[in-house]
Amino acid sequence: MPHRHSAFLLLAFAAFTPAAFAQEGDDTGPGVKVDWKKGPVSAELGSDIAELEVPEGYAFANAEDTRRVLEAMGNRTDGSELGMVVPNAEDEGWFIVFEWQPIGYIKDAEKEKIDADELLESIQEATEEGNEWRKENNIPALHVTGWAEPPNYDPASHNLVWAAVARSEGSTHDSVNYNMRLLGRRGVVSATLVESADKLALSKPHAAAMVNGFKFKTGGSYSEWKAGDKVAAYGLTGLVAAGAGAAAVKLGLFGVLAKFFGKMGKAIVVAVVAGVAALGKVVKSIFGRKQGP
Repeated sequence: MPHRHSAFLLLAFAAFTPAAFAQEGDDTGPGVKVDWKKGPVSAELGSDIAELEVPEGYAFANAEDTRRVLEAMGNRTDGSELGMVVPNAEDEGWFIVFEWQPIGYIKDAEKEKIDADELLESIQEATEEGNEWRKENNIPALHVTGWAEPPNYDPASHNLVWAAVARSEGSTHDSVNYNMRLLGRRGVVSATLVESADKLALSKPHAAAMVNGFKFKTGGSYSEWKAGDKVAAYGLTGLVAAGAGAAAVKLGLFGVLAKFFGKMGKAIVVAVVAGVAALGKVVKSIFGRKQGP
């Protein structure tokens, strides 16, 4: 199963700024040169998918650069990446990754029936299964402990949000992915805020600012769906359960998700957060002792 170290957390504070990737080939590691676009700027998320208004104080990297950064930090990519946003402030370490899942129109008929307890159990089982992979790759086991924010759907914006808390063995810090799914006519844009659990409340306004600046291109919004368009084989509950990876299928909750695993790849496991201990080794190996320009 593809795996992403999705909680880049505290050690990313100084390292994960636009300046940190401005130099190439120095002794900070393999060297990643990124063409950051500093806000205010209008950014393209895919050639025909969406647009993002990036305010002042943030920087945007396009899809290609996003893949280069993620790969340099030890992550697998699958082509679904649209871009990423980071803060310009050197004392902030969060970031948001945007991805495209062309799975079709998600019907929201079950918006009042999302079972948070059942979904949490599903995600926990998937994470425990993933610990076999972590063990084989010398990564500390990870345990999901609960919701930082249970699944919540806004029928006005057609955005689905949730966040699960996890901790890796040997770590004293909780990590969290704040998952935002922006529903459109032909699929879903995944916007994932990666942050430490104790700083999530401070970072959520940044996520809100990004979502406020997000807009599907003409013809692609949720309200523009027409009869005959592709409809996803699952609804809101399945969209959250996709974050549980293989366990969603094992439990028989949403077996139809299996056929999407190959397309969604890393997007499935991005909801299963990784911990500080593993991340520290990854960031240190890339940036060494130099963090910043």
